[in-house]
Formats: sequence, C-alpha cells, structure tokens
Amino acid sequence: MIFNNREHAGELLARRLIRYKGKNPLVLGIPRGAVPMARIIADALGGDLDVVLVRKLGYPGQPELAIGAVDESGATFLADYAAEVDAPYLEAEKNRQLELIRRRRALYTPARPPVDPHDRIVIVVDDGTATGATMITALRAVRAKKPKELVGAVGVASPHAARALARECDTLVCLNAPAEFYAVGQFFRDFHPVSDEDVVAILRQRREEMVVG
Repeated sequence: MIFNNREHAGELLARRLIRYKGKNPLVLGIPRGAVPMARIIADALGGDLDVVLVRKLGYPGQPELAIGAVDESGATFLADYAAEVDAPYLEAEKNRQLELIRRRRALYTPARPPVDPHDRIVIVVDDGTATGATMITALRAVRAKKPKELVGAVGVASPHAARALARECDTLVCLNAPAEFYAVGQFFRDFHPVSDEDVVAILRQRREEMVVG
C-alpha cells in the first residue's frame, strides 16, 4: 500500500478507528510528522488532540538509525543492539534529545499542561516506524498514566516493529506492514517534512475551533 501523503494515511486510519467515535478519545500525535494525521483522526472521531513528546536516540555516526528513544520524563527504551554503544555517548545523546523535547513542549503548548490521558481512551499516532523505538516509548509513556484503553495507530511499520508495537498497546491499527521495508518515506508519494510551525498552527487552530464550538 502506497499513501498519497500523510493526510491520506490519516483518513484511512480514521476509518479503521471509527468505533471510537463518540467516546471522546484523546488522540496524541508524535511530532512532527504524525500531527497532521492525528488532527484528521481527532476531527473524525470527535476527540481531543494533543502531542506526545518522544525523541529517537540515534546511532553514532548514523543519526537516522534508532538505537532507542526517550520520553518527556526521561524514561528510555533501548534496542538490543544499543549494548554495543558506549555509555557516555548514550547519556550525551539522551540529554541532547531531552533538551529538544523541553524546547518543543515550550513551543507547542506554552499556555497549558499536556492533556491528561488518565482513564481515557488514548490513540497514539505515528506516520510510520522502522524499528518501533519511538512509538514503543510513546506508548509506554502513556501507559504509565493509566489510560482506560491504549490504541496504537500507524500508517506503515516493518513487520518486526508491528509485532513489537502490538505487545505495547491494547489494540494496534497498522495499515501496512510490508515484508520489504527500507524506509517510511518509500510508502508515501508525498513525504515532505512537517515543521514546528506546522505543528503549532495545527494545535492552535484545533484549540480555537473547540472554543468557538
């Protein structure tokens, strides 16, 4: 399955998640790429929209290869092969990503705390994942806050990542888990970067619409 763009993937996920319509789900997008998708899903289901802040920990010299991820609290998930990476590098990389998380929180939701997932149906959204590290970390961060039901929603995942994600949530909706997986972008005709400004605009517009509504 090839998606036209993230919006297309978001619309398809919303259809698969339609059973949550009218149940006031909390839809959390992983910045930056998944936030436009989360907006579409939240609109379709009549839910709340927010972000869950996690960052990939990159392999030395290959920052696009995830050796794990860290969440806003500092909790870290590490892949098995992270054992070959020395501890000082890991600590420095973790601190670097935590600083970026702090800056993004101040930018994205400067006037309010994150929406509380406690005792709610929570849908965590990502556009795609190769290793599963970032999504696993996001799901665990939300699980720690005791949601009523935890749902993972992802456009495309490697088979290994899809299996790992299914163990971390109550329900996983993955539109595509192809055997031949090289990069998330190969499954989107348009995979242009989503900027911080885009995320801020989406969150602000949604908040203003909810106030007016």
